[in-house]
Amino acid sequence: MSGILLAGASGFIGEKLIRLLEQAPSRPKLMSVGRRPLPFLKPKSRVQEHIANFNSLEGWMTTWQAETAVCCLGTTIKTAGSQAAFRAVDYDAVIAFARLAKRIGVQHFIVVSAVGASTSSASFYSRVKGEMEAALQAMDFSTLSIVQPSLLLGERAEQRLGERIGQVVSMPLAPLLMGPLSSYRPIHGADVAKAMATLALGPMPKYGVERLHYNDLMALN
Repeated sequence: MSGILLAGASGFIGEKLIRLLEQAPSRPKLMSVGRRPLPFLKPKSRVQEHIANFNSLEGWMTTWQAETAVCCLGTTIKTAGSQAAFRAVDYDAVIAFARLAKRIGVQHFIVVSAVGASTSSASFYSRVKGEMEAALQAMDFSTLSIVQPSLLLGERAEQRLGERIGQVVSMPLAPLLMGPLSSYRPIHGADVAKAMATLALGPMPKYGVERLHYNDLMALN
């Protein structure tokens, strides 16, 4: 394995994921691309960090190589402050990172999206996620793994009242979500991170594009 490139390591899933990758027995080379240093990394961490502006990645990193890239970039409209600011993270920054990954030879691109993502969705959030997925597909990675969780469970540094309410309401209903509806089961962020670590560290899947929902993610844990 030549290396793993990761964006979004400061986030809810990304922090859990980079910790798992750093502790992996295979000891892959790790590079984190982010807008600020990761405060939880120890001084002798194996993770190389690059502090970057996602609007200007074009001329950077011409010698570092990676076989796999993982993108955990994402925000909410409330946190971002506007629909335009949300799109700048969940679409523009993701695609900028993917272009960087493509340029350095990444074959397997793994990205966190969301269940219900669709370019034709009436929901702005889901529509942006769908447009992001479509743009990544057009980039023609050898393998594109699109992780589509539903409501994420677990403690966040940033408390989100809407998600708290969603957790309380959805948990009693989760056992009833079977068959096609199982994709909408809430899932712990730690389980999503473990599944993504398995994808990043394991043999490259033999798919062009794969979408992973609740059952797929739990099977990788």
